[in-house]
Amino acid sequence: MLLGVTTEDDTTVILPVGVRDLLPRDLPMCGWSGSATHLRSVERQLARAAEGEVEYLAVCTPVDLPVAIGGIDYQVSEGAGTLWQLAVLPALQGRGLGTLLVRAAEERVLHRGLRRAQLAVEEDNPRARALYERLGYVAYGRAPDSWDEEGPDGSIRRHETVCVLMRKAL
Repeated sequence: MLLGVTTEDDTTVILPVGVRDLLPRDLPMCGWSGSATHLRSVERQLARAAEGEVEYLAVCTPVDLPVAIGGIDYQVSEGAGTLWQLAVLPALQGRGLGTLLVRAAEERVLHRGLRRAQLAVEEDNPRARALYERLGYVAYGRAPDSWDEEGPDGSIRRHETVCVLMRKAL
C-alpha cells in the first residue's frame, strides 16, 4: 500500500507501507499507541504470540517504523479471531492504515482456518466504529470493559467504558 503524507509546505510525500509481525524491538517506537502500562501489556502479548495464542501485527514504513499496530487473540472465542488493541499513529489516521491493519488481521484469521473475526469498540469512538462498519462488521451487543492506565505522573487509574461488540463472517 502507498501512504500519502502532506508536509507543512503542502508537498505530498508517498511512502510504501507493509504489514509484518510486531517485534519486541518495536515497542520503544510505539509510545504513540498508549501509556507505558499499555506498552507493558503489548510486551506480555508478544510473549503469548510466541506460544501461538495471539498474533500482533505492525504496519511499517520503509525505514521499519511502526505506524499502526494491533493484535488478534485466538483464545477469546472458539471459532473466531478477536481483534484488539488496534491503533494508528494519530498524525496518520484517516489515510487507510486502519483498513490495511484490519484486512491483514482478517487474512491471518482465515489462514488459521477460522471464518469469523470479532472486536469491541468503545461507544464513544464513533470514528473507529464507522471504519469497522465500512469493513463489514455488524454490532451484536454491548459489554462493559475496563483497564488500568498510567498517568503522566506515574499514578494508576482505572478506565471504565462500555463497548459495542461487532463481528464479521470472513
